[in-house]
Amino acid sequence: MPTKTRKKTIALLTMVPAAAVMLGLNLGGAEAGSSASAKLKNVDGRTVGAVQLVATGRSHMTVTATVRLPGDAAGFHGFHIHTTGVCDPTAVNPATGAVSPFFSAGGHLGSVEGQSHDDHAGDMPSLLVNADGTATAMFRTDRATLAKIFDDDGAAIIVHQDADNFANIPSRYTSSESGQPGPDASTLKTGDAGARQLCGVLR
Repeated sequence: MPTKTRKKTIALLTMVPAAAVMLGLNLGGAEAGSSASAKLKNVDGRTVGAVQLVATGRSHMTVTATVRLPGDAAGFHGFHIHTTGVCDPTAVNPATGAVSPFFSAGGHLGSVEGQSHDDHAGDMPSLLVNADGTATAMFRTDRATLAKIFDDDGAAIIVHQDADNFANIPSRYTSSESGQPGPDASTLKTGDAGARQLCGVLR
């Protein structure tokens, strides 16, 4: 290849990533501005909220949520991205054989196999429901990306019945499950956020 042509080629290859950054493209997945949304439904199939995810750069996205629940639901609620885009209110937990609404959404979206709470990619700040049953949240995260969310089986947003302790159990407390200090296996898996109250498939 002639020297001039080689120099032009190298210059062009150098300019491509720079141009992508200037245009706000996410080279690792979705383009900045790409979005996903979910309608949050309760076990009766009624829509009571919505969540929107918007890609905001190479590895971040902004999460916005609005929810309306009964007034007696006031307080903090676990709020996570789960691994599977299926929201079945009649799903059965095979471990217990009992109906467990939205168990079909799988566990928390993880970055790597065997990861525990609160290091899952799908772990998000808790949703604070006011005395009138309304809740709003907006935050930016680099834990999950739209590319990871839209894998072969999709993903879902879950709002849990109880507060999420993020497995933050000091070693001075002893587990009633294992008798060992600190969080037990269940807490490390779920943050003790309780039953799945709302579910929305991300689209």
